[in-house]
Amino acid sequence: MPIITLGRKRVIIDVDTQRHFFRAKGIVCVQNHRGVLANIRRVVEWARLKNIPMISTVQIHNGNHAYSNSCFIGIKDQKKLRYTLRKRYTSFDANDRTDLHPGLLEQYDQVIFYKRCFDPFKEPRADRMLSELQADEFILIGAVTEGAVKATALGLLARQKNVTVLVDAIGSYDKMVGETTLRQIWERGAKLTKTKTFLRYSCLQVGRSMRLQRPPGPNYGRTGFRELVFEGSF
Repeated sequence: MPIITLGRKRVIIDVDTQRHFFRAKGIVCVQNHRGVLANIRRVVEWARLKNIPMISTVQIHNGNHAYSNSCFIGIKDQKKLRYTLRKRYTSFDANDRTDLHPGLLEQYDQVIFYKRCFDPFKEPRADRMLSELQADEFILIGAVTEGAVKATALGLLARQKNVTVLVDAIGSYDKMVGETTLRQIWERGAKLTKTKTFLRYSCLQVGRSMRLQRPPGPNYGRTGFRELVFEGSF
């Protein structure tokens, strides 16, 4: 039986929103980290106000892939950004177990999985959660576009999930590589959109709590990739 069925609901997939990826002095800081952070905060605030559950991943070990953490990163820098933590959350260590009790997203607003590599589907618990979870839409934010975000998006798409990537709420090391990665994700069936556009079409009232403006914007779906990615979306 599935771990939980959210019915006609959304879930935020918060990919590796850690200090070293999003702080200026971070050893693996992404490009345009300030702009990406602002949009991540918007999405997390929306999730809080609308009671949208979050599944988060945290990369904690060095790996052999170019987009894995450096062995020089300290424990403090591997921690999640403070404002990406929900009030009610639980976490699971990285190991080879698959046990998860039913109703996790009924008891908690956020479930955090620690992982030993950038791909969450190589961690048994995270794989089980993401594979068995039934929801209308999986919304991706975080880092790194060409690493963990790509692996997470493609893994979800391979499992027939409906994936939306908020292109200005994910960070990359290299703009051109990030754009190529987004094209690959888009061609596999994911929807690409910008944060303000997504929130506006979600009938969100985040502006009052965060003093944000919500200018109108186009709805990017399976068309308009060039306008979305190659004309200043980053």
